[in-house]
Amino acid sequence: MSKSFFKSGIASSEITSQTFYLRRREFIKTGIAAGIGLSIGGLLPDIASAKDSADGFKTDETLTPKDSVLTYNNFYEFGTGKSDPASYSGGFKPRPWTIEVGGMVAKPATFDIDDLIKTMSIEERIYRMRCVEAWSMVIPWQGFQLSELLKRVEPLGSAKYVAFETALRPKEMPGVGGAFAVLDWPYREGLRLDEAMNPLTLLATGLYGENLANQNGAPVRLVVPWKYGFKGIKSIVKITLTDKEPVTAWKMQNASEYGFYANVNPAVDHPRWSQKTETRIGSGSFFSPDRRDTLPFNGYGEHVAQLYSGMDLTKNY
Repeated sequence: MSKSFFKSGIASSEITSQTFYLRRREFIKTGIAAGIGLSIGGLLPDIASAKDSADGFKTDETLTPKDSVLTYNNFYEFGTGKSDPASYSGGFKPRPWTIEVGGMVAKPATFDIDDLIKTMSIEERIYRMRCVEAWSMVIPWQGFQLSELLKRVEPLGSAKYVAFETALRPKEMPGVGGAFAVLDWPYREGLRLDEAMNPLTLLATGLYGENLANQNGAPVRLVVPWKYGFKGIKSIVKITLTDKEPVTAWKMQNASEYGFYANVNPAVDHPRWSQKTETRIGSGSFFSPDRRDTLPFNGYGEHVAQLYSGMDLTKNY
């Protein structure tokens, strides 16, 4: 994750990709209703519409243009520049793909991602995404609740945390090589079990109605909308339930700046910049970026604040 503070926007002309997406959604919906089989390359299985905003599963805010979502990324396995993941992930092979789920569970299993998707109800979730670098997006993800996968392996009563691990393929990921590693690879993240079981926590398999692109974490990534973006581990190969707080990549790199919880909190600044406001990518202009106030828990407090009752979130950051 870049340590720089971004202060520019994306050209408003990119918004045409959003219009195309909305029209295609309507076309797909109509085709399904008429019993027409669609064979457009890269489209996900039938997608249930985003639920009511009262559930926290969608927002009426303007979507970030698809082009911006695909080209402005943090995925250090492919480089530290924002355009590096799109530029250098073409050789990454997201299929075939399996996810190993084990640890403190009654039924450990290894799942083929495509077989798993076929058995899940794929939903659309329109979430705000807030990066720790003080920029944000609004993204139409598609995927399934992490809780549905965890229920299949039956967590033991002793399990308290969920650890995640990203693929490590030096031949396909140019950012992990060299003598001066940015992070201790493979990338690792974690959640408390109650956070993982929260209905908002998503395993995303697509965005804008298509399978995830390599630069966005293909074929499956974590999305936890009330936390900073670095918690959203990409290209997951392993999920382990444990009774100990998992080791996480950015906390290992700099614990004073990147804590385990990483809840979006405008009252707790990053040591090197304010978290009170954010730049919304894809709106505004280079000379006049769209800056707005950051919301506690990224605006999802109604659904998640109770998870942290009694905790000091200035210490448990």
